[in-house]
Amino acid sequence: MTENIPNRSGDPFTTDDESQILNTIDRWLEKDVKDKVLALDHADEYPTQMVEQMKSLGLFGATISQRYGGLGMPSASYAKVVTAVSEVWMSLTGIFNSHLIMAAAVERFGTEEQRQRFLPKFATGEIRGGLALTEPSCGTDLQAIRTKAHKDGDHYVINGAKTWISNGIQGDCVALLVKTDTEIQPRHKGMSLFLAEKGPGFSVGPKLKKLGYKGIDSAELFFDDYVIAANNLIGGQEGHGFHHTVGGLELGRINIAARGVGVANAALKAATSYAQTRETMGKPIGQHQAIQTKLGDMATRCHAARLLVQDAAQAYDRGERCDMEAGMAKLFASEAAMENASECMRIHGAYGYSKESHVERYYRDAPLMCIGEGTNEMQRIIIARQLMERNPV
Repeated sequence: MTENIPNRSGDPFTTDDESQILNTIDRWLEKDVKDKVLALDHADEYPTQMVEQMKSLGLFGATISQRYGGLGMPSASYAKVVTAVSEVWMSLTGIFNSHLIMAAAVERFGTEEQRQRFLPKFATGEIRGGLALTEPSCGTDLQAIRTKAHKDGDHYVINGAKTWISNGIQGDCVALLVKTDTEIQPRHKGMSLFLAEKGPGFSVGPKLKKLGYKGIDSAELFFDDYVIAANNLIGGQEGHGFHHTVGGLELGRINIAARGVGVANAALKAATSYAQTRETMGKPIGQHQAIQTKLGDMATRCHAARLLVQDAAQAYDRGERCDMEAGMAKLFASEAAMENASECMRIHGAYGYSKESHVERYYRDAPLMCIGEGTNEMQRIIIARQLMERNPV
């Protein structure tokens, strides 16, 4: 008997569906991605062909409900997809993950007209985009954003800037967080979320250069008297943007954590293989206790991180509040990726420092997970606050 996997959308999705999708993605990664990663990463080149392949695989509609043309995957299954792709090239996950957080905001909080208008095109990848929250003077503290929108008849006029926006150049649309009331207290009640499509008044800066996370475009967005229709206000009512955004960040943190598991796994596999072939003092280095203790810790981190991700994803799929669980998963898995990447490089020695292997790429890619979707310092605060709220004395 096939076990059903719970799904917020109510779509039927089975373990057989999950296995079939994961097997298809594994074959694609082996055939069309694996051998091209280093060249694209070193050139910081957008993987246009792979994006077209991801459209065909349905990844841009992975978590979108089937009734809107998506695959209807629950978060617990989708996290496994993110992990599998991240083991080969983490950058690819950012191209569809940011897009799906935007789509989730529409599906969870948008009007039915907005769902019908946008989600089918999001699901096919005809319209791609991301989440535009961060500003030059505002990162984790979203309530400090300065981008403003004022209503003018059946339109809004938006002015401001966003930065470090994934899919900012190659995308067509962003879920844009703005202030619609700068006076109201508390501040979060004056925030709204729009679906902003590119057009007059919406311009994009050059591609930002990064330590790692190459290939995917990260850019600044500028809004200069950008006019947007009122029916692009997600949910149709002002003042709910902060709530809509925080809901999306739960999913975002789960998926950042899944990326961390992928990078940690990749580093572990590389280190385990190398430890059995590299010899010193007449035997493989994996027979030295100093290397064995590293491998033991690396394997434990991978397993614990994977379980934390699945726990948070399953809570999300049940519709439960899971900011503490998502924060724990994100915190632990991202740190696991950092530590495993570092240990993998140490085990490889000079070969790990060489750009001819993937090891130094893991070392460059891993730090992003400790920063993205809320810093790990903030995750610790969220976890502690939720711990006390759930266990009052």
